[in-house]
Amino acid sequence: MTSIFHDLRSYVAAPRVAGLRLSPDGTRLVAVVQSLDPDGKSYGTALWEIPLEAGAEPYRLTRSAKGEGGAEFTPDGELLFVSGRPDPAEKDGDSEAPALWLLPERGEARRLATRPGAITGVRAAGGTIVYAAQVLPGDAGTEADRRKARKEAGVSAVVYDDYPIRYWDHDLGPAESRLFLLDGAELTPRPGRALDQASFDVTPDGATVVTTWRVGTGAGNSRSELIALTGGERRVLAASETHDFLGPVRVSPDGRHVACVREWHGTVESPVAMELWVVDLATGEGRPHGGEVFPGALAWGPDCLYAALDHQGRRPVYRIPLDGGDPVRLTADDAAYAELNPAPDGSLYALRSAIDAAPAPVRITPDGTVEHLPAPIPALDLPGTLTEVTARAEDGADIRGWLVLPEGASAENPAPFLLWIHGGPLGSWNDWSWRWNPWIMAAHGYAVLLPDPCLSTGYGQAMIERGWGDWGPATFGDLMSITDAALKLPEIDDQRIAAMGGSFGGYMANWVAGHTDRFKAIVTHASLWNLEQFAGTTDAAMYWQREWGAPGGPTYQRLSPDRSLDKITTPMLVIHGDKDYRVPIGEALRLWWDLRRSDVESRFLYFPDEGHWITKPGNVLAWYDTVLTFLYRHVEPAFDPPAVTGLIDLGEEWATR
Repeated sequence: MTSIFHDLRSYVAAPRVAGLRLSPDGTRLVAVVQSLDPDGKSYGTALWEIPLEAGAEPYRLTRSAKGEGGAEFTPDGELLFVSGRPDPAEKDGDSEAPALWLLPERGEARRLATRPGAITGVRAAGGTIVYAAQVLPGDAGTEADRRKARKEAGVSAVVYDDYPIRYWDHDLGPAESRLFLLDGAELTPRPGRALDQASFDVTPDGATVVTTWRVGTGAGNSRSELIALTGGERRVLAASETHDFLGPVRVSPDGRHVACVREWHGTVESPVAMELWVVDLATGEGRPHGGEVFPGALAWGPDCLYAALDHQGRRPVYRIPLDGGDPVRLTADDAAYAELNPAPDGSLYALRSAIDAAPAPVRITPDGTVEHLPAPIPALDLPGTLTEVTARAEDGADIRGWLVLPEGASAENPAPFLLWIHGGPLGSWNDWSWRWNPWIMAAHGYAVLLPDPCLSTGYGQAMIERGWGDWGPATFGDLMSITDAALKLPEIDDQRIAAMGGSFGGYMANWVAGHTDRFKAIVTHASLWNLEQFAGTTDAAMYWQREWGAPGGPTYQRLSPDRSLDKITTPMLVIHGDKDYRVPIGEALRLWWDLRRSDVESRFLYFPDEGHWITKPGNVLAWYDTVLTFLYRHVEPAFDPPAVTGLIDLGEEWATR
């Protein structure tokens, strides 16, 4: 049977569930759904109602060219959302900036608040609605005039006095994030960069806003604190010179406590560590909960915390008691959970996904039973099977990973092999990915290994310590051990093999290229190549200076993949987006030049308008086309070639095959 994984255009057009919110009384569940716009060139979002009763069908709540997102319920059950749609109540109401809207259970949506800059998020409790917006420095009341003056003068320049200046795929500034009440009262005048990427929540009585708050500490460094805003007063709840207090920030139903994530700053000698941190709102006293964990989603129940925590290639939901006891695992399956929404009846609504399941809404009963709800996405027919592979590393550590085997793979017809290395480096293959989807490769005949080597999360702090300060050598050893284990399976061809990775995975792809010639081809996406160059140009240089020490130190020399350029003989495909600020384009430009001047067979797939990941539909098609074509040329699998969309110049060699 043909599935969307055999047809790239159908795959790109598949709708995706990206968010989930439950009303306070537990009677309404709303999802944010992303789908392909009519022009086929971009994605838009809309809000959908997910029925809670059996036999009903999901239905779309909102519809506009600009899309809707940021769903949040008010205490009385009305739905807030953010959208750049025009206001029909205004004759010339087409605003470029996303505004705050309210959709009652019955009736038309109406715009509640708008600002000259974008409204980016909203929280509501106790009759109070707080929203975040992008505001030019200075008096918020004169912002519209100042924006108009900049536009008319043709000014796009930004002047900075401190670090950082960029984040992920966008510039920071000149606008800064601020918090406002619905009536326009400003809670955080002149915050500078303090609220960049902030997470905030409101106490049940609506009197206090709790938010993360970035503080500059000199020499380009900073830390994130937790603060409370009450009646114009700003009070520090949690601060440490050696920790960051990060989101998600969640206030307990009784208003007494705040939960967040506390991250220990890594150093050259000791790795980053994370823990759930619960603060007494009145006293500021805090303590950890849950032990060694890598938290994802977080939500309060009536007498406990619920958290989705990485664990052995899964992300189960745990119930975390407030008395300091150990987490109790609630879900027993192989899934990854997100968007946790506790209901008054003790159940929990969430998005469930897995390596073999796209995100979809579910209800989790108090005993851990998972009930699937109607979803506004089609069922997926997977072109293969999922299993696990384990191996023993040189130091005796157990290494595990997921293995995708294509249909028809057997000892008589073994499949070519792809090693896919995850990013991070703190991360895990435990979730569905629309961007790096192994089932597309399985549809084209490949077996795909998704390993969790050292530095992977969900295996305890010791697993991270194994690779800290030893990125290349330690991770390489683990990857080769589990690759060897997978290649012993009769369904896999141990000669036709390739390796791929993005971000940290791209770093490791470069490292693999310089330390073995066993692979027929290597694909390196958004990869680190020259560590000293990268560390000074990335959007978070202070983070890497903590881990690797001052520029020019021995760690940079020992762990930089470019030091092994003279040993690279494997054909390489280099992929990078120009708007990538996490791993700047200079890494790819330098890698590409080094490969060309060394006469290594290679290609460079360049995206002028993309960031760290490739997200535009046409570019996603071009990405998979280029990767599949490159692999087919060099790995030479014994199956039909990939269906080419004709969006890129594939060259005479491909056209004549």
